[in-house]
Amino acid sequence: MNMDRTSPQTESVSSVAQEPEETPRSNCELADLLAASYRQTGVLLTAGHELPSRVAVSAALENLRELMLPGSAGCPGPAPSMLRSSLEGRIASLRVLLTEQVCRGLHVGCPLPQPLCDKCQEEATVLVSKFLNRVPALRNDVLLDVQAAFEGDPAARSLIEVAWCYPGVRAVTVYRIAHTLLNLGAQIVPRLMTEQAHTETGIDIHPGAKIGKSFFIDHGTGVVIGETSSIGNRVRIYQGVTLGAMSLPTGKTRQQQNRKRHPTIEDDVLIYANATILGGETVIGRGAIIGGNTWVTDSVAPGGRVSNPCRS
Repeated sequence: MNMDRTSPQTESVSSVAQEPEETPRSNCELADLLAASYRQTGVLLTAGHELPSRVAVSAALENLRELMLPGSAGCPGPAPSMLRSSLEGRIASLRVLLTEQVCRGLHVGCPLPQPLCDKCQEEATVLVSKFLNRVPALRNDVLLDVQAAFEGDPAARSLIEVAWCYPGVRAVTVYRIAHTLLNLGAQIVPRLMTEQAHTETGIDIHPGAKIGKSFFIDHGTGVVIGETSSIGNRVRIYQGVTLGAMSLPTGKTRQQQNRKRHPTIEDDVLIYANATILGGETVIGRGAIIGGNTWVTDSVAPGGRVSNPCRS
């Protein structure tokens, strides 16, 4: 059976992946079974088709965060006279590091068998160049998120505390980086980035979601924002909020891949803890307030209020 590298495996491999036996198998026998499984599913790890490195992608993220929020990595700052040359060196290192990882992500799905694919290399070089051109604007967006968090949380003592300590700011910063790369055509690397932020913060934002300016996630643990979610400006949400899709029967989910499956949240909406908002046709109108522990599958008019009917 041949399988495209980018397609999910749906067919049974029971003929190869047999139940473990009590009698120990030799290394040779185990290797034969695994090799047969790889051949059957079409997943062959060949030279030149290496996946992006999690370690390298993490390093690229730290470099980007340091460019946007200097000092966030705990590195000593350069002397004022060395600032420009320090930034130039960091950008140069980042360009090389990120280009290699983006190239790997592109080449995983490339039909060309050679380890060094000029087409993927050239595409990655152009893609990363376009991305780096957007970094100054991304920094401005991140600073707006930091300001929104500071203004939205009376416990915050300073902008520095918010920028360095708040998990919501970290997750949204990574999202903005990953979203930009995804829109430029990067594959795998954007999802690796947001999943790293998910692991670190407990906040799961798909890089395909559209999020406006001055976005604040307070506390953050358990927040889920699905791929086709659309969020306006100055939106604030709390821990445990889900912007999700309606569940479908097994075998039907792939049919929804290119459809709007997640809700639209308009400007100035406030969503309290553990609210669940589902469905691609669900629109939460501007200035609406969604109470905690609510389940919303119908649209809410601008300025509307939704509260938990079980609340005493």
